[in-house]
Amino acid sequence: MGAGSVRARYLVYFQYLGTDFNGVAAVRGVQRAIGVQNYLEEAAERLNSVVPVKFTISSRTDSGVHALSNAAHLDIQRRSDRPPFSPEVLTEALNTHLKHPAIRVLQAFRVPSHFHARHAATSRTYLYRLATGCPRPDRLPVFERNRCWALQADCLDVAAMQEAAQHLLGTHDFSAFQSAGSPAASPVRTLRRASVSLDPTSPFVLPEESRRLQFWSLEFESQSFLYKQVRRMTAVLVAVGLGALMPAQVKAILDSRDPLGKHQSRVAPAHGLFLKSVLYEGL
Repeated sequence: MGAGSVRARYLVYFQYLGTDFNGVAAVRGVQRAIGVQNYLEEAAERLNSVVPVKFTISSRTDSGVHALSNAAHLDIQRRSDRPPFSPEVLTEALNTHLKHPAIRVLQAFRVPSHFHARHAATSRTYLYRLATGCPRPDRLPVFERNRCWALQADCLDVAAMQEAAQHLLGTHDFSAFQSAGSPAASPVRTLRRASVSLDPTSPFVLPEESRRLQFWSLEFESQSFLYKQVRRMTAVLVAVGLGALMPAQVKAILDSRDPLGKHQSRVAPAHGLFLKSVLYEGL
């Protein structure tokens, strides 16, 4: 810490449309691949911190994945003659200096100096959006493109999908739903919730289209997930909904612990996935 400087740690919630980004994590030294974190840290440079501000991201998301609410912690050291920013002022300042319209800071909190945005999270919830009745992706309303996975099928067997999802609940070795490159030390995770539901009609769909287009939501909650676990679980549940797999086969896939099994080759597209929330004890 610089002489006479005062350090304050903040937890910041932020959201983004992931279409234009190479994931949330900062990309260093590459001009054409930019992460959401690059823009956040660029905005933070304007805060005149004594030392550069670095965002420690709670939940990494891949290229094309969106976030309704992600989180990060950051330290700001101001000179001794300057008091720490209030959370409200910090939120406004970051939004003022953000240079990409697809990112917005939602809220900030002062937290203890030992707080860690990734390790302290008690719950993460992901939302995956599907559309049925769409013969081609370019038949989606323009406002829904890159925000859901368009399926050519007219409907899904939701009851079968819900039955299959029950096999995933609880504490398991999720190796079969883990993609190569995962940094996790252990493949064991506890899935607290997995739901499948029909959404109300999208407000972006014209009445004449709403008779054929339907939208569906899958939600998954856990303290943490393996690399691409949600997209792999989604792909398998969609296969059940389309009749390509039976619900009991999902348990067999889980028990196999084999990420290279014949039913695990497909991963749901990134653009249908949203990080919905990151929760912390006491916040």
